[in-house]
Amino acid sequence: MFVRWDNLTLDADEAQRLPGYRDPAVIRRFSAPEAMDVRFYEVRAKSALNRVPERSRMPFRWTINPYRGCRHACVYCFARPTHTYLDFDAGRDFEREIVVKVNVGERLRAELARPSWKREHVALGTNTDPYQWVEGKYRLMPDIWRALCDSGTPCSVLTKSPLLLRDMELFKELVAGPGFQASLSVPTLDEKAWRASEPHTPNPRARLEAVAELNRAGIPTGILIAPLMPGINDAPEQVERILELAAEAGAVSIGGIALHLRGEVRGVFLDWLRSHRPDLVPRYERLYARGAYMPAAERERLSGLVRGGRTRWRGDRPPPAAGDPAPSRDEAVREGKEAVETAQPSLFDTVGSGV
Repeated sequence: MFVRWDNLTLDADEAQRLPGYRDPAVIRRFSAPEAMDVRFYEVRAKSALNRVPERSRMPFRWTINPYRGCRHACVYCFARPTHTYLDFDAGRDFEREIVVKVNVGERLRAELARPSWKREHVALGTNTDPYQWVEGKYRLMPDIWRALCDSGTPCSVLTKSPLLLRDMELFKELVAGPGFQASLSVPTLDEKAWRASEPHTPNPRARLEAVAELNRAGIPTGILIAPLMPGINDAPEQVERILELAAEAGAVSIGGIALHLRGEVRGVFLDWLRSHRPDLVPRYERLYARGAYMPAAERERLSGLVRGGRTRWRGDRPPPAAGDPAPSRDEAVREGKEAVETAQPSLFDTVGSGV
């Protein structure tokens, strides 16, 4: 794969061998505001598909992660601990040392061509965001979607970025073929909370506009209000407004997941809380005193915000027209309910790291 570069600088003498990779990574930098002080490590992955552990309650068994680390810099990101496998830290390094699997499309096509491949559902966006800023430079996703479509493999994506609209024509082929659904994560519409907690993500309203555009094009798309964080984005009126706009955008599923703080994420998040919302520190220390998950009663309270509002805002929305590939209204509500009520051990436990 050859990538066309804009505003690129290459440090020819700079290379680094990362754990799990045979060859040294080529390190690149971009002279763009979004990439200040960020290094991108180009690696050749040994595999593209990651198997989800059998113990997981997720409705898919396979994932693909074209990038490791994420420029979105969401303070709550569950994927942060995976960066420690590369001898990076889960804090600043996760946001500024980004691994790019430049051959992921090539490896995926080879793996999907194996006689043993059973065309099981493949989920993207279950670790770091495949449509983070640098995807606009490397353009790894079109090759991935094309390989999945050509092999007849159903798939889905979860993202925070309207950049996925670039690949709409490929989504249409997937919907008409093996099957496809998208979801956009919209934790909050409050500008202060958004900019503080996920500082390099696209505007949440632009994400909702992308949901509407995709659904108008016949591509079934929902939203995920995640994570729900007490005292930060759990005010009923905040959640209600997201649900209202999601309904207007034709969202085919609406779910919510309470914040969980596993491994190094706990330290990153609590440090952020001390800087931005010190008034909430005692509350969070109580909520997470016993581990990574808040008490069941609090999780139920948060899921009720989404469940109750979803019923009100989706109740009179008509089902899809005949021939529309989107799920029926009952299916969408059921999917959203499952997303809310799934125990949080997680969207995101995968075997290995897809090196």
